[in-house]
Amino acid sequence: MAGLHAAPVPAEVLDLPAVEAGQDVEVTVPATSANLGPGFDSLGLALTLQDTVRVRTTTSGTTIVRATGEGVAGLPTDETHLVAKSLISTLHHAGRRAPGLELDTTNVIPHGRGMGSSAAAIVAGVLAGNALLPPAEQFDAAHLLQWAAAIEGHPDNVAPALQGSLAISWESGHAFHSTRVEVRPDIVPVLAIPDLALSTDSARALLPASVSHRSAAANAGRAALLVHALGADPSLLFAATQDALHQDYRAQAMLPSATLLRALRSAGFASTISGAGPSVLTIAVGESGARAAEEALHDLLGRGDTPGMWRVVRLAVQREGAKVGVHQG
Repeated sequence: MAGLHAAPVPAEVLDLPAVEAGQDVEVTVPATSANLGPGFDSLGLALTLQDTVRVRTTTSGTTIVRATGEGVAGLPTDETHLVAKSLISTLHHAGRRAPGLELDTTNVIPHGRGMGSSAAAIVAGVLAGNALLPPAEQFDAAHLLQWAAAIEGHPDNVAPALQGSLAISWESGHAFHSTRVEVRPDIVPVLAIPDLALSTDSARALLPASVSHRSAAANAGRAALLVHALGADPSLLFAATQDALHQDYRAQAMLPSATLLRALRSAGFASTISGAGPSVLTIAVGESGARAAEEALHDLLGRGDTPGMWRVVRLAVQREGAKVGVHQG
């Protein structure tokens, strides 16, 4: 395949036993929206957009990636592709190697829009790699969370991608932890997705090294309130989505998103920046709430105050996390 450049395989990897050739597994992974306003690096919601990855083990000794859908222009087609890289590192983590790999990825999650596309790629690779191991050598769910979060650097996107629904994540020492929380069935995520991308690293670089106790206390209270609002009392969603830690600092990197966010909140909508941005998430309640959010977004975006092309997408909370299937030859 054009563009395929196989890097030399280190001798220590060649000494590892290979997983069985001829395996065929498929992984689906949902998009996620992290932070949700005050839940910086700790809250994440799974959404009903899903990437799909199909992996076949071969005897070729090389890795080939074929990608279709969102953000595929310029993506690597070899072992440096994030899904392949995560898969291969998972096998090495288990003391195994791949005899050869063919990956077909279907990307539905927008890239660089604060919707967890990188986390989805990592989770897809980790779960596919785990599924290729002999059953007795496969990792349990807790270890898979640790490994995926270690690759990503934080757990707030990988946890809901793995578990579905709302995930509360935290770090203790060098270990990541997460718990899944059920979300009310009438919660409706409505997203405004711009045509411009923003890297998480760029957005994170704008954050200050420290914040005041007042800001920290405000966010702690709002984050706790948000969990309650999503699960029990959605009348509190507007107050619960108020942030004092990250959104204002990042505004300069995504001024159209910040402008849209201010306008939505001024109109009383429970809106936040999705992840590191630049997409804007509105957490609506029921059909009437979702319709009102959509109408407000179309009206605001039509005024020209927020330049660029935008998509308004109504989704749902993805109740189940990533899934792994095995195709029989």
